[in-house]
Amino acid sequence: MGVVCAAIAGIAAVLPLAAYAEGFDTEHIFGFMIGSDVGDAGEREFQSQTTGHFVKDGGRYRALNQEMEIELVPAPNFRVELGTSFTAFDISHVPGFDDRRQLSWQGVSADFRYRFLDRDVAPFGMTLALEMHADRVDETTAAAVRSYGTEFIVAFDREVIPNFVVAALNVSYEPEWTRMPSTGAAEQDATIGVAFGLMAKLRPNIQLGGEVRYFRKYEGIGLDEFSGQALFIGPTAYVQLSDRSRLTATWSVQAWGQRAGSNTVLDLVNFERHQARLVYGLNF
Repeated sequence: MGVVCAAIAGIAAVLPLAAYAEGFDTEHIFGFMIGSDVGDAGEREFQSQTTGHFVKDGGRYRALNQEMEIELVPAPNFRVELGTSFTAFDISHVPGFDDRRQLSWQGVSADFRYRFLDRDVAPFGMTLALEMHADRVDETTAAAVRSYGTEFIVAFDREVIPNFVVAALNVSYEPEWTRMPSTGAAEQDATIGVAFGLMAKLRPNIQLGGEVRYFRKYEGIGLDEFSGQALFIGPTAYVQLSDRSRLTATWSVQAWGQRAGSNTVLDLVNFERHQARLVYGLNF
């Protein structure tokens, strides 16, 4: 992330001061969160999203997910996103995990967002997002699976200082169904979360801020049995590279957590110690 931040600083130093857009467009400025903006009708965009997960409870754990997406805005306030992803794992001597070093095609996804409130004419912006995915590789263990998940997010945002600071709040619920083809065993789990983010406009095309995210994981999609919880904190940087392209970089560290039945101050079984994401987007 130090290299990424240095690269962003270098890019920012040579970018012109002219603003590419006035005000905030919160659709892409956050890293792990989302804003209420969905783009203008008729927009089309390609997006590359690289997400890394690092450090589990012992051993060596590195997981990278590369997702490529096409985003379309077919109607006002409505956005559709279709994507496919690949994963790379380097797992060694992690308790409860098989040792693996592999690169695989993971699966496909579809994301639908509808904006109910526009913060330009309402006290705040509000958008409902529904993301569905089907995976053939487990996103945590790298095992061969048949996994189907859905994530519901309600996103709110508001400019707390007009044209300078914007705040966002996300509330999420993510149920997932997983079956092991080799044994036929099946399981269900769910994660609920709440996240808060702030972004400040340092220059017309540069924004810096941070995100605080809290998650609770349960066995069963009905939140049947508590498994663990974690609090992530980290910085986010956004650069509008041109009127058609953008770059977002974010990193989060698990500052606190607790696994069910444990007195440890971190949950490195259900969650990772570090999470990072780099997103590049291009309108076409």
